[in-house]
Amino acid sequence: MSPEQLHKTLLDSLSTALIVTDGNLRLRYMNPAAEALLGVGQQRCQGEPLTEFFYQSDDTESQLRLAATQAHHYTQRQAQWQLPGGKSITVDYTVTPFGDQSELIIEIQPVDRLLRISRNQWLSTSQSTTRNLVRGMAHEIKNPLGGIRGAAQLLAKELPQPELQEYTRVIIDEADRLRNLADRLLGPTQQPQHQPVNIHEALERVATIIKAESDAAIHLVRDYDPSIPPLHGDQEHLIQALLNIARNALQALLESGTEAPQILLRTRIGRRYTIGQVHHPLIAVVDIIDNGPGIPKEVADNIFYPLISGRAEGTGLGLTIAQQLIHQHQGFIECHSVPGTTRFSLHLPLEPANAKVKSHLDH
Repeated sequence: MSPEQLHKTLLDSLSTALIVTDGNLRLRYMNPAAEALLGVGQQRCQGEPLTEFFYQSDDTESQLRLAATQAHHYTQRQAQWQLPGGKSITVDYTVTPFGDQSELIIEIQPVDRLLRISRNQWLSTSQSTTRNLVRGMAHEIKNPLGGIRGAAQLLAKELPQPELQEYTRVIIDEADRLRNLADRLLGPTQQPQHQPVNIHEALERVATIIKAESDAAIHLVRDYDPSIPPLHGDQEHLIQALLNIARNALQALLESGTEAPQILLRTRIGRRYTIGQVHHPLIAVVDIIDNGPGIPKEVADNIFYPLISGRAEGTGLGLTIAQQLIHQHQGFIECHSVPGTTRFSLHLPLEPANAKVKSHLDH
């Protein structure tokens, strides 16, 4: 093997995406890792301008030319690249001039997966801490309510004038309202009963309820992947989580008066996902997407926390409970919202980690 062939074989074997350009920023070489990352092939794109493969900003081309002409080495972290097919990726990349013809070597490391894992771990930890705090607070609220309610009932019996009982009824009603709020803050009381669940059957139940509650005013669109196998979970809990999200979308659409309101229910297979610290080869991804006004920026980062709502009539508990129910299935929910499109994505392992361990031990 000649030195040139050896060098090419080594570069082709790298897991790091690598691009080489000439002095005019035209492609000279792209290794297979770069082809896979950018979704293009070297043979078809040989000699094409580098900026045909991605767009970062209007200054990107001038920065690359400056690096080539002045032998300027630089690195950018968490750069957002828009690819020709409309896909967006987040990358770290390093630009290194070499040779005497103003050529450039660009090393690219995708960081989307690492950022998602880090964010999910942070969300899981912070929400778990908040959930424990809220549950403790709810218990402390419930403890004196029974005494207050009982005392009001006894007082009502002793009052000589019936019209004064109106005040005790207010006390009793407000104590009941606070107790119901505390119960909701405590979340589901029943442990999930796991069994094989067809996620599309659960979505169809949700679709039927939403259609009835909206009096068919909302256009429901299904986009299902029929190849998704049954997942291991509690069907009623999954329906409740899906319904909480779909109802939020329904209420946002009706309250905003969105023209041609629509909710899309979509399912897909996700591959090689890490949830928390557990790697899952396959997961089910369920998207609930509406074309409403979007979530206000001031609450967008906190919508899964208790008592946070972007709606005037919202209680701020529906999404918290939904996240808790999906967390019990070793999954998580994430949200992306801009005016005109709000997407809630539920990530559910097709086989929970403890089931994998049990299966391994059984063999």
